[in-house]
Amino acid sequence: MQDGRFIDKTIATLEGEASSQFAPEFPVEAVAGRPLLKPPVWIWAVPAYFFVGGVGGAAMTMGLAAQLFGGPPLRRFDRRCRWTGAVAGGVGSALLIWDLGRKERFLFMLRVFRPTSPMSVGSWVLAAATPLSGASAVLPGPLGWLAGVAAGLLGLPLATYTGVLLGTTAVPLWSESRRALPILFGASAVASMTSVFELMNLDQRERRIMFRFGTAGRVAELAAAAWMEQEARRTARISKPLRDGLSGTLWEAATACTMASLVVSALPFGGRRKRFVGGVLGIAGGLCLRFAVFYAGKRSALSSTLHSTP
Repeated sequence: MQDGRFIDKTIATLEGEASSQFAPEFPVEAVAGRPLLKPPVWIWAVPAYFFVGGVGGAAMTMGLAAQLFGGPPLRRFDRRCRWTGAVAGGVGSALLIWDLGRKERFLFMLRVFRPTSPMSVGSWVLAAATPLSGASAVLPGPLGWLAGVAAGLLGLPLATYTGVLLGTTAVPLWSESRRALPILFGASAVASMTSVFELMNLDQRERRIMFRFGTAGRVAELAAAAWMEQEARRTARISKPLRDGLSGTLWEAATACTMASLVVSALPFGGRRKRFVGGVLGIAGGLCLRFAVFYAGKRSALSSTLHSTP
């Protein structure tokens, strides 16, 4: 026999572990005010990985540029970029495993490759780019050169895929600003990487390179942050986490630190002390940005509530 939906009840069966479970039907008033979405269960290690992975990806790409166009004068700088990318990739992998709870879960993510999944693509990029960057720093001759090219090509998606990943979720703030997030994370990766290098002992030519790329990265980061905020303001409730609370404070601190880093790096005096202050401010700005986006997204999920009808 069939019901009004043309389902043959003599064939359809209810089996499995969940067959004996049922959900009581509550009236709308009983669930009014509850969030429609559960916030992500990610812990602090995830936004920390966003920062470290961005630094590593930008360093790998910078190493490729130095390898292809710098020649022998930038060979030491190229090697420094490779080691930075390898160390940052290793730290990033450890942070992801910390969030997952068990190292086997990271290996499980590599069982398949799904081009339509930013998480799958990002896991493979991280798993491949990190050893390639390390290999390019130690292998001599053509093998090291090829490993450097491969790591440099993977560095760009490593620095930006996390923004794409957030934008594909159902979290309101991240979904609403999905166009701005990859650009914001990519620009911030360049700014953060140059800030880290400003704390190192560089020669005059290397400092000029870092100044140019750092200035471009910081300006682009400030512009992309303003773009993201404009995207979020289409809905007042969604943009609220960027204006108040812990996430709002972190968002304002990120803008202030990045602006201050830009100004300090442009000063014609100060020498090593100026570079140190500018680097610390830039790193602080990059960290505050990642944590602000992370916590603001969580708050926007909690703000999506089911309202009762009169």
